[in-house]
Amino acid sequence: MAVRRAAIQLVLMVLLYFSPGVQCFFERISCTISSDCNCDFKPNIRGLEWDLYKNLYGQHLAQDTVSEEVANFLQKESPDRPLVLSFHGGSGTGKTLVSSMLGRHLYGTAMGSPYIHQFVPTLHFPSPDRVQQYRLELKDWVQGNLTACARSIFIFDEMENMPPGVIDVLKPFLGPSHTVFGTNYRKAIYIFISTIGEEVIHRMALETRQAGKEREEIRLVDLEDAISQAVFNNSRSGFFHSSIIQEKLLTSFVPFLPLGRRHVERCARRELCQRGECQRTDVVEAVGGAVVYMPEQGQHFSSKGCKSVPAKVNLFL
Repeated sequence: MAVRRAAIQLVLMVLLYFSPGVQCFFERISCTISSDCNCDFKPNIRGLEWDLYKNLYGQHLAQDTVSEEVANFLQKESPDRPLVLSFHGGSGTGKTLVSSMLGRHLYGTAMGSPYIHQFVPTLHFPSPDRVQQYRLELKDWVQGNLTACARSIFIFDEMENMPPGVIDVLKPFLGPSHTVFGTNYRKAIYIFISTIGEEVIHRMALETRQAGKEREEIRLVDLEDAISQAVFNNSRSGFFHSSIIQEKLLTSFVPFLPLGRRHVERCARRELCQRGECQRTDVVEAVGGAVVYMPEQGQHFSSKGCKSVPAKVNLFL
């Protein structure tokens, strides 16, 4: 009997050594029941902080909040709940850019990791009359991927197009319990991206400018409650009357401020440098002058952030 047991152990050791598939299977079991799970997770916090401060323009609130929340979360060997961040702001202000940075500095790839999962409502949840079906599918998808890797990252883009009611199925995964449906889930990261709340963010930025203050004087506490109420009360929001908002299961709302001309020109300069044309200051100035600014009286902020910059660079290059 002892010889047979030793032989079985030897076979298992050989399988684990020579078969990546078998090794992956055992890693998945470990991810499910253990607090230790790598899943190709290679966090580079210093790299993330450097990337945020070097390549994200005009967003001191996002830079500070994201770097601090991610660092605090990853410092805990066994966090009591997942990290849940909700990005809010106008088009082209850097929300998608920051989500890509997170993927790159946590998994070494912007969106190519099998442990980074992105949802787009117009693609994955297009019909408001199929909410119950979507809830079941989403719960199964999240649970299945958390079983495969407790360090999974889930990104929900365009939350303004998410049918209300769908996202609430995630509520059990976002709280402080140890396991849900037998799955260890507390090391996961959730990112929600939305334009809902941009009106209150723009208003704060405009009032700050009109008062003769610098935008860097805007604090997170000045906007959090207003954004929370905006997403909760807006019928177009995926968080419309959501229990996730009511029970404060989001770690933080992250405001992205509207961008001015100097920020647009920095985006243009970065785009040019990526093409090996850093010296073309004429193109930088042309792009800055070609972008539409708002409000009509004052024209302080780009109406589409840096979204149109690559196309404008193509036009003037």
